[in-house]
Amino acid sequence: MKKMDNTAAGSWTPDDNPTPPTVKNSCHPNLKRFLASLSFAYFAKALSGSYMKSTITQLERRFDIPSYLIGIIDGSFEVGNLLVIAFVSYFGAKLHRPKIIAIGCVLMSFGTFLIAMPHFLIGRYKIETSVRWSVNSTNNLSPCPASSPESTRAGDSPSLLNSRGCERESSVSMWIYVLLGNILRGIGETPVQPLGISYIDDYAQTENAALYIGCVQTISIIGPVFGYLLGSLCAKIYVDIGYVDLETLTITPGDARWVGAWWLGYLIAGTITLMSAVPFWFLPKSLPMPVDKHDSSCTPEQTRFIKDSPTMEHKFRPEEPANLHQMAKEFVPTLKSLLGNPVYVTFLCVTIIQFNSLIGMVTYKPKYIEQHYGQSASKANFLMGMINIPAVALGMFSGGVVMKKYKLGIMGAAKFAFGTSLLGFFLSLFFFAMGCENSKVAGVTVSYTGVEGLSYQEQSLFSECNSGCLCSRRDWDPVCGENGITYVSPCLAGCSSSTGSGKYTVFANCSCVALPDTQQVNLTASLGQCPRSDSCDKVFPYFLALSVLSSFIISLGGTPGFMLLVRCIRPELKCFALGIHSLATRTFAGIPAPIYFGAVIDTTCLKWGNKMCGGRGACRIYNTSAYRTLYLGLTLGLRTASFFLCYPGFALLKRHIKMEEKNALTNGSAELESLRKEENSSEHCEQFIPASDCIPDRETRL
Repeated sequence: MKKMDNTAAGSWTPDDNPTPPTVKNSCHPNLKRFLASLSFAYFAKALSGSYMKSTITQLERRFDIPSYLIGIIDGSFEVGNLLVIAFVSYFGAKLHRPKIIAIGCVLMSFGTFLIAMPHFLIGRYKIETSVRWSVNSTNNLSPCPASSPESTRAGDSPSLLNSRGCERESSVSMWIYVLLGNILRGIGETPVQPLGISYIDDYAQTENAALYIGCVQTISIIGPVFGYLLGSLCAKIYVDIGYVDLETLTITPGDARWVGAWWLGYLIAGTITLMSAVPFWFLPKSLPMPVDKHDSSCTPEQTRFIKDSPTMEHKFRPEEPANLHQMAKEFVPTLKSLLGNPVYVTFLCVTIIQFNSLIGMVTYKPKYIEQHYGQSASKANFLMGMINIPAVALGMFSGGVVMKKYKLGIMGAAKFAFGTSLLGFFLSLFFFAMGCENSKVAGVTVSYTGVEGLSYQEQSLFSECNSGCLCSRRDWDPVCGENGITYVSPCLAGCSSSTGSGKYTVFANCSCVALPDTQQVNLTASLGQCPRSDSCDKVFPYFLALSVLSSFIISLGGTPGFMLLVRCIRPELKCFALGIHSLATRTFAGIPAPIYFGAVIDTTCLKWGNKMCGGRGACRIYNTSAYRTLYLGLTLGLRTASFFLCYPGFALLKRHIKMEEKNALTNGSAELESLRKEENSSEHCEQFIPASDCIPDRETRL
């Protein structure tokens, strides 16, 4: 086509008509503005998304819900995306893409504000505690109430106080607002990626497109850095800050019952997302074509002819109103054409499995750090934001640079992405060796004499040492004995008195707290769980280092893998393919992965909390060894399954490249033959009439 255009313009001079709008080697100013705006939008959506991940344990505790239900809330974002992704990516590509992205950002911000709403509707957070305060004294009542004939040791019935509190609770679970807000966030996020990436790929130099997309995705990785840091900051602040005297609190941020100011971060994230919508309202629908996507030697008439050609529709975005009826008729045939590409379908299956592993791992990684290594939610989020996420950002950017520097083609990008994923997989196997032992909790993981390997049952919480106390097995108010063993409550530790107040309360005369070697009994206990062993503290830095290294290596293949998706399909299907890719990964990975990962993690819970109105609440302590085995095993098992699909994928890709090369040679020969006929016709024409009069006829024959 290019040679034909040059021939057709052989007699045309620059004075006849102005040249069509093109962009030389520099980036068009509006494209720079779009890049900046899209980067900010990516930053905003990534910040709010990562903040949601950082508040998982806070939401569990605040609403007393298990991990699988948190997985449903987290997956609801993908449900919202799923509702509109196919239509937005298909119809949006033919409409005003920047304005559609702006509308999406506004919806995202409204959804984020809706998530924070329950805090202002629900009552104050009530800490589950067994410590009873005297009304007329600063001293506590005895944590070991005497048994009475009317009392039952089981303590299964809610107290009268809890019943009164239960009456004041709303009949509608407040976590429903979080679910609906996350769905709205998902709907609003839909147009940002497919429309934004296709806009860049349409109007950027071909050789620069990978770098630009790498930059945008790098910015999107920086968003989670601030999201997790925001989560770390808010997790330190008590949920009812300003309404509660912090000196009276009996828990610290490291306690399994602590809830931070989760709602504050959503207000901040919603405001930032709303601001990101503003620039898109002032950007044009289309931009001038770059020089490598448009032959500047063509006349305006030729340019208009090419623009009107159905095979070049993706290259030029005319400003005429789109025919929605015609687009709807073409939807199903276009979908069939896309799914008829075996390379695309295979790549889609591989990424679905990989995304299941990635999403499940990232969703519960802060919780894994909390439960396995005894870190607070604030510290876990801080480490994710300052150490892990920057490594991913550097890897994504480095992958784009490598692809640009070495000019990797489709096959080169596929091999690079596969190699980095495989190397990261082997490194991740070492996580199994970086484990910690279960915390020593009397009646849960060890016996009251300190013997490990106890099979937990509710009756194992009771022992001869606390038989004189009326204790409830429902309570979770842990205390750390002088012997280094944690007890579920002061009552179950057999403590008969206490001194101090708030988090500085110390329990004395604890009949179950003893040092077997010294025969010392009736020792003291302090509030909170006992710290982890020194060996666990020593292995934690190695876990962080390996986590950073494996994350960097795996993310190196992110940008090449994304460009493989864009380049393995016909250009006019590019935007639609991105939308279907997002649709499939969200449907089969984003929605189910957090749910079944959460359900698997719930099976490792040893002691559940209890809701005020009865029923099971959030988990208080997990079986650390089982948690590690199932969490890491499921993550790496899914990645192993994806590698088996890569072998046929490479075979199909190799065949696809050969077919493309063969078609290019065939089309080139036909074009050369047509060009020769055109030249002969031109010479014959010019013998009788002026050359300028031959050009229109030549264009007609084109």
